[in-house]
Amino acid sequence: MALILRGAVKLYYHLNEEIVDPRTQDWPLMKTPWPGLGLLAIYLLTVLKWLPKYMESRPAYNLRSVIALYNAVQILACSYVVYQSLTLAWLRHYSLLCQPMEYGEQGTEFAWKVCYTYFFIKLADLFDTIFFVLRKKQNQVSFLHVYHHCGMVAVAWSMVKWLPGGHTSFLVVVNSFVHIVMYSYYLLTVWDDAYKQSLWWKKHVTQLQILQFTILFLHFSALALVDECAFPRQPAYILIPQNLFMVILFSDFYYRAYIKSSSIAKNK
Repeated sequence: MALILRGAVKLYYHLNEEIVDPRTQDWPLMKTPWPGLGLLAIYLLTVLKWLPKYMESRPAYNLRSVIALYNAVQILACSYVVYQSLTLAWLRHYSLLCQPMEYGEQGTEFAWKVCYTYFFIKLADLFDTIFFVLRKKQNQVSFLHVYHHCGMVAVAWSMVKWLPGGHTSFLVVVNSFVHIVMYSYYLLTVWDDAYKQSLWWKKHVTQLQILQFTILFLHFSALALVDECAFPRQPAYILIPQNLFMVILFSDFYYRAYIKSSSIAKNK
């Protein structure tokens, strides 16, 4: 047992002190994983236990104005991240097959303008679930929804902590662009209920999600396959199965929601 504990402490020190990016180590929420894990624990308890219990004997809240503002802020924030990602890196000299880290002035600018901002956007995304519960839409608080939100917070934090830039930062561009489309759709549904009932929009937003994770799966697969890439391969070994898992989960949701249900409706 003592050997296991010693090994765990050594691993924690290695991950939290020895291999971190020194530029981001002293930024808020970056020193150790515990504040971030604490926030995720509070999130899970809130949306799965505390808030549903609070709402049991209460009517659904009308959050139309709040959600409209939230969606607009999300669109602006994601647009900012996409713009900074493209102008600082991906439209200039970055390689889709193997992009090493940058440690100069521009690399540091990318770290905080793109990666760190993206991390806080992922924290803000957690309000999606809170709004579901407050509107008594607990059925939408699915395993896929909660797992995806928690996973993206963890991925964004890890990026800022260890590798704020380089090859893995491509996911920031792709994911933020997808969220611009998603939150634009959500904003339209607040203004006009017809969009909320539109099967076309719902199907294509889900298809865009599946395409996103397929692109990221291929992107990180390239990192694992390219010889002598100066960017560490270890993130690929985590992000390849993670994105494949998300493709499977979203494809299963798409099948059940839009293919199977349509087939059942036709047979009635």
